[in-house]
Amino acid sequence: MNNIIYITGHKNPDTDSICSAIAYAEFKNKTGNIPALPIRLGNINRETKFVLDYFNVDEPKLIETVKTQVSDLNIDKVAPVSPDISLKIAWSIMKKHNIITLPVVDKAERLIGVVSVSNLTSSYMDIWDNTILSKSKTKLENIIDTLSAKSIYVHKENQIFTGKILTAAMKPENIESMVDDGDIVICGNREDTQLILIERKAALLIITGGHQVNTDIIDKAKEFGCSIITTPFDTFTASRLITQSIPIKYVMTRKNIVYFHTDDFVEEIKDIMLETRYRSYPVLDENDKVIGAISRYHLISKNRKKIILLDHNEKTQSVNGLEDAEILEIIDHHRIADVETGLPIHFRNEPVGSTATIVASIFFENGIRPSVKTAGLLCSAIISDTLLLKSPTSTSVDEFMLKRLAQIADLDVNKFAKEMFKAGTSLEGKTSEEIFYGDFKAFTLNGLKIGVSQVSTLYIEGFEDKKNSFIELMENISSNNGFDILLLMITDILNAGSEFIAVGPHKDIIDKAFNVSLKNNCAYVPGIVSRKKQVIPPITDAINSMKS
Repeated sequence: MNNIIYITGHKNPDTDSICSAIAYAEFKNKTGNIPALPIRLGNINRETKFVLDYFNVDEPKLIETVKTQVSDLNIDKVAPVSPDISLKIAWSIMKKHNIITLPVVDKAERLIGVVSVSNLTSSYMDIWDNTILSKSKTKLENIIDTLSAKSIYVHKENQIFTGKILTAAMKPENIESMVDDGDIVICGNREDTQLILIERKAALLIITGGHQVNTDIIDKAKEFGCSIITTPFDTFTASRLITQSIPIKYVMTRKNIVYFHTDDFVEEIKDIMLETRYRSYPVLDENDKVIGAISRYHLISKNRKKIILLDHNEKTQSVNGLEDAEILEIIDHHRIADVETGLPIHFRNEPVGSTATIVASIFFENGIRPSVKTAGLLCSAIISDTLLLKSPTSTSVDEFMLKRLAQIADLDVNKFAKEMFKAGTSLEGKTSEEIFYGDFKAFTLNGLKIGVSQVSTLYIEGFEDKKNSFIELMENISSNNGFDILLLMITDILNAGSEFIAVGPHKDIIDKAFNVSLKNNCAYVPGIVSRKKQVIPPITDAINSMKS
């Protein structure tokens, strides 16, 4: 099972979302028993990239869904086997590990076949002729192992026999006419018979009963190139067991093998299992190497991915497949929305300017000092979400945590903030769509679908000639995705105000909510810099009053 706690912010992640996830993963790894992994749900923006590069921290892994995958199951750990092992060894492995299927791999460890109990049992029901060892290219080492034999003389290592199998149970003068070059002969301790078999150019003598072999016989075998082995079994038992030395590649299933990969989704493999009805299926990793097997039983006892949500608690903003996951915690500083859980969880929601402020508090409350890099990331997130403490969402707690973290990170906050905002507000090479979706969130407010994008900039004048392209883009997005209001906030960091661009069938609600008049879909609203505290609440009130 992939026993990991995934820690994630929201879709279209911003600096607070990414940095808080990385920081909280560090905290969980310092205090918990289950490994924690920060993840992201989309591409990072330029500001966040600047921060990660500045502190030399890798981007979190991109995860598109947390639906249950094969990697989340307690799969049977089955070591794949070579196609050259005998039926006897295969059967012994199955009995020892109480399994019914063995994956078979080539020298590169790639799946080439499957051998099952039914393959082995059917081999005993089939009527094989006495050339079966030749047809199956059975090696001498397999025969020795199967018959618990001892080598007396081996003419060729890894020898494959071309003749038939005989049992020398008649008089020497009668056996002579039945033996051909290259035959395998099971015989007793009669030396006259042994000499005749050797001189008839038998390829292998199997002497039963564990009898000693005369030196003269061995010398004669060397002269004629005949291998000799002895087995403790009697002639009947040796004759019965010898076909178990056949390599499994002769009986294994090669075509239409059904297998799964670790990243396959459980909901998709269910139907395949129902259609095929095999007892067990090989599981391959990302390199197509076999790591085990699964059956229908594993689907019943499936394990859900463990996840912690940061900086959001709204389904539309969260990871795909959230309904399949086990939510362990939520840490947020936004309104409480619609994420539901089956069991009580740790839910920490505080009216502060940044999720990073809460994460930093958790470190210090537990007597744990974040690493220098993590302290720097948390500083960046607080600066970003509070616009360097200028946002109305900013609190004294944010200010206190920023100072404390900056001391650990040895960071000049004002100098760093200017560099970060400059990197983040650069529009060079960006399309209107990339700018719009850089920090976009969707909400459902009293039955209306609302989308709000925010772009912070040091140069608001640079957007003037882009307004028409934004309006055209937003009208297409609104029409294609059913948004009642689609709003773009172009926030002026220096002057603490925002240019609004609004489209949608209910865009007039923006006029009412902010006491402005949209002209050509645009209006400047002074003092508005926070989507969470200054935009969503007035829109919500305006919608509620309209519907009351």
